[in-house]
Amino acid sequence: MSITPALTPVSPLYDIYGLGNALVDKEFLVHDEFLQAQGIAKGSMTLIDEPRLVSLLAELRREFGLKGRASGGSAANTVVTASYFGSRAFYSCRVGADEAGAFYLADLSAAGVATNPRRDADSAAPGMTGRCLVLITDDAERTMNTFLGITSDLSHEEIDFDALAASRLLYIEGYLVTSPSGRAAAVRAKAFARERGIEIAYTLSDSSMLQYFGEGVAQILGQDGVDLLFCNEAEALQWSGQASVSAAAHALKQVARRFCITLGARGALVFDGENFLDIAAHPVTPLDSNGAGDVFAGAFLHAYAAGLGCQRAGDLASLASARCVTQFGPRLPARAHGEIRAQVLGAL
Repeated sequence: MSITPALTPVSPLYDIYGLGNALVDKEFLVHDEFLQAQGIAKGSMTLIDEPRLVSLLAELRREFGLKGRASGGSAANTVVTASYFGSRAFYSCRVGADEAGAFYLADLSAAGVATNPRRDADSAAPGMTGRCLVLITDDAERTMNTFLGITSDLSHEEIDFDALAASRLLYIEGYLVTSPSGRAAAVRAKAFARERGIEIAYTLSDSSMLQYFGEGVAQILGQDGVDLLFCNEAEALQWSGQASVSAAAHALKQVARRFCITLGARGALVFDGENFLDIAAHPVTPLDSNGAGDVFAGAFLHAYAAGLGCQRAGDLASLASARCVTQFGPRLPARAHGEIRAQVLGAL
């Protein structure tokens, strides 16, 4: 498969343009027995409908209590991370005309991320902002039950093509594959970016996307692939059908010019287009793995878009994701980004 090289637009207004879901995360600390009793598949993302959201949320509040709330969505977490590190970022999404939607947009603004949100303001059918119930077990594993709400209707109408044309890099969230209109929007944004020499990054997001929406993932990747791909070990193995990370990595060259495979406590494996780079891990005591991959991608994209190379991007991403898993929630505190940046990149 031929991977078309991308050219960088001159003096872009934005470093990163993100396209993805808008979800308000609600985190709960649970035990394995609860997941088993509820029939919830541990460690994966499961789509749920509104009645299931209401009943499960009531049960979680009654038995465990809410640990925290944050604006989320995989690509949003990544774009916010990049913005806190110093990138100029834009995010296209769709939220409802409700309190959760207002909370979500205020959170993006506070992180310095520009956006063009479409809010369904029709009083007869205002739409409900998406929610993600994030269940954290004692081993720090995160399990997600997601009600997409109005974000399932995200389409090409949410894309700000002027902003995209003025961006250095397009970042597409893998979870968009679950929605026909979202998948179509991803394909259209990718084609628009490719025509203008804008680099394209994509994340596989979750093994369940490959298991249940594999054809859609292949549609987004297309014949020309992407310039930068993010995945974890399980996703790489599942996509490639290989038994080892090494074999999976060689297979990924078919669809990506460069890629990152995160390996948890073993760090990451990065292909920079010519060589494989082993990215060292940072031993920590994990509390919550939610958002670790998103933070890794955001830190990597920040350094990559700044022209610092894949090795330094990987080093920054490894430390940022390690810090992320030591706290609850899918993002690092704003002040932490400067400390991590200074530790890895110095005065740059």
